Amino acid sequence: MSRIGKLPIKLPDGVSWTLDDRLITVKGPKGELRFRHREGISLVESDKAIVVSRANDQKEQRALHGLTRALVANMVTGVSKGFTRQLDLVGIGYTVEQKGNDILLNLGFSHAIYFQAPPEIEFEVSKRNTTLVVKGIDKQVVGQVAAKIRSLRKPEPYKGKGVRYSNEYVQRKAGKTVGSAAA
Repeated sequence: MSRIGKLPIKLPDGVSWTLDDRLITVKGPKGELRFRHREGISLVESDKAIVVSRANDQKEQRALHGLTRALVANMVTGVSKGFTRQLDLVGIGYTVEQKGNDILLNLGFSHAIYFQAPPEIEFEVSKRNTTLVVKGIDKQVVGQVAAKIRSLRKPEPYKGKGVRYSNEYVQRKAGKTVGSAAA
C-alpha cells in the first residue's frame, strides 16, 4: 500500500467536495478547483476526510494512488489556505513594480520586462521593491509562474546577482585570480 496514498485528507471547515464521474470539484473560501482522476482510483468520504483507494496492485495503479491523493490534498489546501512563493531580486538596480495585478521587472537589461499575471495569480511587492510574493490557490500554477519569473535572470554564482527563491542557497564561486609574473 502506498504510504502517501493511504493517508486520509482532512477537510477543514468551509471546504466541500463533490465527485461526478471522476471529476473532483473542491470548493472553499478562496475559490474552486477541479481535477479529473484516472480510472481505477476511487475516492470516498468518511469522518470529515477523503480516503483515496485503488482497484488493484498493478504498477500503474500503485503510482497513481499516491499521485491522486497528493493532488487532491493540494486542492484542499489551496482552496482553504492558498499557496505562496517568495522571490528575492538581488543586484544593483534590480527592482519590481506592481502595475495593477501585473508587474514590471528591472533586471539589468536595457529594457524593463512587463510580466502579465494569469487570472488566478496575485502578486505582492515589498516596500523596498526587491521582494516579490506570488500567491494563488493552484500549487502548480504558483510554482510555474515563480519559475518563469526566476528564469528571466537566474542567480549567477560569481556575484550572486539575479532572481532567486527566498529559501534558495546560491553556492558562490571564486573569480579569476591574477597570477604573479613568472620569473
